Amino acid sequence: MLKITKVKRNSLASELGLEVGDEVLAFDGYPCEDELDYLYYNAEEEFTMTVRDKRGEQEVVLEIEKDQDEELGFEFEKTSCIRTCQNRCVFCFVDQMPKGMRESLYVKDDDYAMSFACGNFVTLTNLSEESLERIIRLRLSPLYISVHTMNPKLRVKLLRNRFAGKIVEQIRRLAENGIEMHCQAVVVPNENDGEEFAYTARQLFQYYPTVKELACVPTGITKYRDGLTPIPDIDKAYSEDFLDLVDKLNAEFGVNFVQPADEYFVKAERALKPAEFYGEFEQIENGVGMSTKFRDEFFLGLKGLPRTRGEKFALKKPKRALLICGVSSAKLNADLVQKANESIAGLELIALPVKNAFFGETVTCTGLLTGVDMLSAIQAFQAENPTTGVDEIILDGNTMKEFEEVFLCGMTLSELKEKLAFQNIRVNRKGGYGLVEILSTNG
Repeated sequence: MLKITKVKRNSLASELGLEVGDEVLAFDGYPCEDELDYLYYNAEEEFTMTVRDKRGEQEVVLEIEKDQDEELGFEFEKTSCIRTCQNRCVFCFVDQMPKGMRESLYVKDDDYAMSFACGNFVTLTNLSEESLERIIRLRLSPLYISVHTMNPKLRVKLLRNRFAGKIVEQIRRLAENGIEMHCQAVVVPNENDGEEFAYTARQLFQYYPTVKELACVPTGITKYRDGLTPIPDIDKAYSEDFLDLVDKLNAEFGVNFVQPADEYFVKAERALKPAEFYGEFEQIENGVGMSTKFRDEFFLGLKGLPRTRGEKFALKKPKRALLICGVSSAKLNADLVQKANESIAGLELIALPVKNAFFGETVTCTGLLTGVDMLSAIQAFQAENPTTGVDEIILDGNTMKEFEEVFLCGMTLSELKEKLAFQNIRVNRKGGYGLVEILSTNG
């Protein structure tokens, strides 16, 4: 149900006599649940709309005929109800977080509406038949789906949800009705890897290109796993074998359907795949191709800096900058640092890989660094290098909330500056190009 909060002048809604306080109950006889219904029918030409007046006394069915680009012309009360996760996955990262962090970090959403609108991953275990039909009817495409395995019994075991085995039928129904899917598998050693993973990849590839790709990511393991199912961490040999399997599967398929997370390449000490491997980088938020994209943007950004008669780009005044990163990106950043220092006159860039004491040293990505760990690492660097003054410190924007300067541990950027007694901390939220922009200017 949508409660109308505003009717635009000279709009179709105004012509129909709709008023603030009226409630839209259904479109074409289907119950109206949220704004997805509005968005779908707002682009349709012919349909019915069931409306209850603001006094709750009368319901009418309006027959709508309009041009496809003509808007209905009303605004409505937004609802904030999120479908939450009903699983107890053996690899759940939320279950491995310490207590006392921001409340929002403990919310496990499993909402197909957010999957469609925001790219959030969903397991579909809480999906009713009515919701599945709604996805198909409203053409909610693409969806991002945490498949993990196409073996129903194994999926029930891993997700610890008796409804998890429905995934095979759900994928089939969605694919047959043209709903594009971006799938992922969190790979648990000795469970859904090896031949089980190959089986999952082959089952999903039957629906290619409606199923666009299968991302595979290693299990995130923190130090807070007491009482949880033991899961071994992956090493160099494991990562090499897994990447070999991925290459074998992609050769079999003839396309780069299986896309491994960057961490496998780091652990295996192998070169990253080229940008062409990842297509449109649809799973970059999953850490799939992120390093490649960042590297390529960085080198292109350096190449595009203005030069005079073939000379290096020169800063207005020399500076020494400290680039903060996770342990897993240390080698990549070492290469970038060398190239930056060679390309920009007056720049001395130093990379500082930070160990993750907050979640445990098995967590190595930059995006999960906390303010307390970065503070400790920077202070240690300053103590070890008392004569090495730093003009600016550069942080990755992924370490903070999207629209708020607060780290996972709750520390704010302002607090970090205060504790360091250092104000010139610059945040990069623009990838490789953004880093070049920061390095080539005096902040």
